[in-house]
Amino acid sequence: MAGHFDGKRYFNPEVDTGRGLGELLRWRMSRRPEPWPAPAPVVAIPPAPAVNDGRIVATYIGQATVLIQCAGFNILTDPIFSLRASPLSWLGPKRVRDPGIAFDDLPPIHLVLLSHNHYDHMDLPSLRRLEARWAPAIVTGLGNGAYLARKGIGGAIELDWWQACEVRPGLLVHFVPAQHWSSRFFAGVRTMLWGGHVVETAAGRVYFAGDTGYPAHFAEIRRRLGEPHIALLPIGAYEPRWFMKPQHMNPDDAVRAHLDLGAHLSIAMHFGTFRLSDEGIGEPVQALIEARTRHGVPEERFRVPEFGQRVEWRQAPADAP
Repeated sequence: MAGHFDGKRYFNPEVDTGRGLGELLRWRMSRRPEPWPAPAPVVAIPPAPAVNDGRIVATYIGQATVLIQCAGFNILTDPIFSLRASPLSWLGPKRVRDPGIAFDDLPPIHLVLLSHNHYDHMDLPSLRRLEARWAPAIVTGLGNGAYLARKGIGGAIELDWWQACEVRPGLLVHFVPAQHWSSRFFAGVRTMLWGGHVVETAAGRVYFAGDTGYPAHFAEIRRRLGEPHIALLPIGAYEPRWFMKPQHMNPDDAVRAHLDLGAHLSIAMHFGTFRLSDEGIGEPVQALIEARTRHGVPEERFRVPEFGQRVEWRQAPADAP
């Protein structure tokens, strides 16, 4: 934990993502958010059958929830199927789009990648439903597993940055740095570690960024673990920049992260689900289109999926990890 833990709290070595009450109030008092539409239904699409043919299939469910299917494994990232991203069922950010796959249509889940403890990423009702049905392995940062155990969700594997575990034969998970922070109602600020994941399987290497600002760790992930075949990168919740920049990438940052990683294919996530910041619901997608053009990245290298849409990648023999 050297370099990102002071004995009481975790921190980002290069950038301070802290925002005090005064700054939060300044944002809340001065904000001029773009309007979002009323909640719109999504036609949930059944997932692909078991994928064990050399492909990686990623299906965008909503927010940072993606179903990854490869090498016979079904993996969920930051699962949230609840109506609100909140500790309360009746108050807090509410979905404007339903999950792209209904919970009851999920295939058996073998692994959950849990990036950090914010409510739009660590959703206890969804995690409890997953545990009751399949008891998947959960890989997360230090402190999160103990918190989950206190909430009745046991067995999570806690990792520090750059640590790894083999969840099952042929399923290796690394926990990697992210530029973010953690807080849970009555659970303390930065007492649980945040991060991303790199998953290695026979079908290829997948990077899940979780929540992050744009720092230098993308190049370090590439140097240490290799280019991801698929990178899941957040593109939303970035305005106003003076408040959000240290902790959330904007679309231009996401394209730069794609290039730093050397990702073979990047897939956008963390947009169009919950209204958490000031940009309009369609702005991240339009800004990503402009950023791809600006940086010379073809559309087929950085995809924006519809809710429930599958995006597939198949490695060439020379790309095998």
